[in-house]
Amino acid sequence: MTDPDYMDQAEALLRAVEASCDRINDESDADIDSQRVGGMVTLSFRNGSQIIVNLQKPLHEVWLAAKAGGFHYRFDGRQWMDTKGAGEFFAALTRHASEQAGQPLRFSP
Repeated sequence: MTDPDYMDQAEALLRAVEASCDRINDESDADIDSQRVGGMVTLSFRNGSQIIVNLQKPLHEVWLAAKAGGFHYRFDGRQWMDTKGAGEFFAALTRHASEQAGQPLRFSP
């Protein structure tokens, strides 16, 4: 993957995370605060916990940090997959955000 291809896919991922937060806040009382600074989006939950999604440009990866730990994802040509075989990015974000919010949430690409 070239650097421009990575940036196109990674920026699309960050935009999708932000759009999912907006949709979740419109459809529920989850009240997720989403803040973006450059290549990083921080999701803050009512209980004070956070999830951070951060671009790792030199590695062509996206990192997700949640209460459950840190996870690395690479684009496989179709979707962002965990580098250790633990699944797809948006499924993991949905799981971790739901746990931290204390209610079912759904993030999508």
